[in-house]
Amino acid sequence: MEPSPSVKDGSEGGTAPAHDDPAHGLDAHHGTQRPLKPVVVETWLLVALSFVMVVLPVAGIGLRKTGVELGLSVYTQHATLWLGFLGALVATGAARHLGLATTTFIPEGRWRTFALVVGSVTSSVTSLFLAFAAFKVVDAQRELNSTMVGGIKTWWSESIVPVVFVLMALRFIWHTPGRTPETKDGGWFGRAISLGACAVAAGLFLLLGDHAQSLFWPGIVVVVISFALGAPIFVAMAGLAMLLFFHDKVPIASVPQETLRLVQNPTLPAIPLLTLAGYVLAAGKASDRLVRAYKSLFGWLPGGLAIMAIMVCALFTTFTGGSGVTILALGGILAPALLRDKYPDGFTHGLLTAAGSLGLLFPPSLPVILYGAVAGVAPDKLYLGGLVPGLLLIVVVAIYSMRVGIKAKTPRQKFVGREVATALWAAKFDLAMPILVVGVFASGLATVVEAAAVGAMYALVIELTIFRDVKPTTSLPKVMVQSAALVGSVVVLMGVALGLSSYLVDAQIPEALVEWVQAHFKTSWSFLLVLNGMLLVLGSVFEIYAAIIVLAPLIAPLAAAFEIDPVHLGVVFLANLELGFLFPPMGLNLLLSGSRFGKSLPFLYRQALPFLLILAGGVLVITYVPAMTSGVVALFGR
Repeated sequence: MEPSPSVKDGSEGGTAPAHDDPAHGLDAHHGTQRPLKPVVVETWLLVALSFVMVVLPVAGIGLRKTGVELGLSVYTQHATLWLGFLGALVATGAARHLGLATTTFIPEGRWRTFALVVGSVTSSVTSLFLAFAAFKVVDAQRELNSTMVGGIKTWWSESIVPVVFVLMALRFIWHTPGRTPETKDGGWFGRAISLGACAVAAGLFLLLGDHAQSLFWPGIVVVVISFALGAPIFVAMAGLAMLLFFHDKVPIASVPQETLRLVQNPTLPAIPLLTLAGYVLAAGKASDRLVRAYKSLFGWLPGGLAIMAIMVCALFTTFTGGSGVTILALGGILAPALLRDKYPDGFTHGLLTAAGSLGLLFPPSLPVILYGAVAGVAPDKLYLGGLVPGLLLIVVVAIYSMRVGIKAKTPRQKFVGREVATALWAAKFDLAMPILVVGVFASGLATVVEAAAVGAMYALVIELTIFRDVKPTTSLPKVMVQSAALVGSVVVLMGVALGLSSYLVDAQIPEALVEWVQAHFKTSWSFLLVLNGMLLVLGSVFEIYAAIIVLAPLIAPLAAAFEIDPVHLGVVFLANLELGFLFPPMGLNLLLSGSRFGKSLPFLYRQALPFLLILAGGVLVITYVPAMTSGVVALFGR
């Protein structure tokens, strides 16, 4: 992917970058991205795996209707493992693993270089130890000699894990910055430091043996400092998990062993499938068609163009599962349109910053499925429970936008039935996608994974054959690589998070935490209030996928102790993460908008504040009126 030229965004403050990568900035909390440049074999392996993952579940639907059950789901799950780890390898080369945005707040120069060197060194050492531990797990699996359907050895597929961890360690070493900022993408001095650190760490581990316990606290300090300086979250979690297991004289192979358990999660393949569907739609011109359709529907209202922007952003986020894609893909279209219609500059950029996360509760939004998989809640119940809260958040922002539109005397267009019909017809395929995915799942025709595969195939068909906005031999492979890089960062993080969770469970940490919370908070009201505040702050620090994976397993048992409905908790959890995107200083939407529109962060802090307050009021209503979530689920008999 080559950087694209700048284009005018119609706002003050110069130009904003135009991105041909619809996912650019999704994981901007790392702050040091490089272009996605996988080697040819990686690209075509990811393309092949993507197609396999789409075709197998769809074929499974047809075969099941004929009474044939071939057990294809196991191959879909192992394809997810391969795609996830190869995607993680690509994400390593492009610095797209999820992490804090610390480095973006360090000025260019020796201190930023120092922070990047520390992160690279810790990442390479951690990946090397993960590879060693994963080899142990695969070797044990080889001795078990288990097989999949068709006689294929399970350990053959699982071997991808240690191999990729080795390659990730090498890539972290290769991209270690040099002495000066000019060599920040890699320098021999930095590479020598990382390589030497790996050699020293391995040597100490082998030489000290049982006495290596003395390295526990220095190791913890190094991991925490590296994380604070911007090292990927998966590195911090894996490092902590392995150090804790080692301190308790438990083999560090327990961490990758939990990673390989991901293959057994029946809903995991829905993550790469829905991600692919969203990226394919984002790469096409779905945004143009949706803008026209919603403008024809809402342009006659006071603040109608702003309401159109809200609706388009919300629907687009349900496709892509991430506000980053929405802001970057739609910002260049919506900002100039709003400014031309005399909407204030500050309101325009505040609105687009806030609207990027408004669709996260609606189907087929990926964060809902991910939360369900991590917290053990059925996704269909979460979608039902999130329907009214999601609409509430849209309505409160729309009402405020109407007020601004009236005050600014923005122009309104006539409601023309012919234009509405024409625009809706032009966008019919885009509007039909969430209906299709939800319909095939709700009807019982398909599982969650199969419905996600139907959605991905549908997106591919309409963009490749009907609209032809995505070219099969040029842009499609790039889109698939971009999708896999995000999936890889999520899958690796999920794996090591399971390893750390396993240690916490063995150490009875959740039980102790429940006892402490019950001793200090006597009512569910007080607990929920504290939970809201905590999620608001953490949601501004963590990217949403990382927040779900890290926090949901810890919070779920606490809520259960207060007899809070799991569906209600899930909706409150996700709604708070939406709010966290706008919370200064590091809310993800604020960072992305600053990059997209060329605006300073203090400017965006001020302009996003009204939307933050409005949405906070909506989240409080959602939190303390559980009938909005659990009541809807009960109404539909789920």
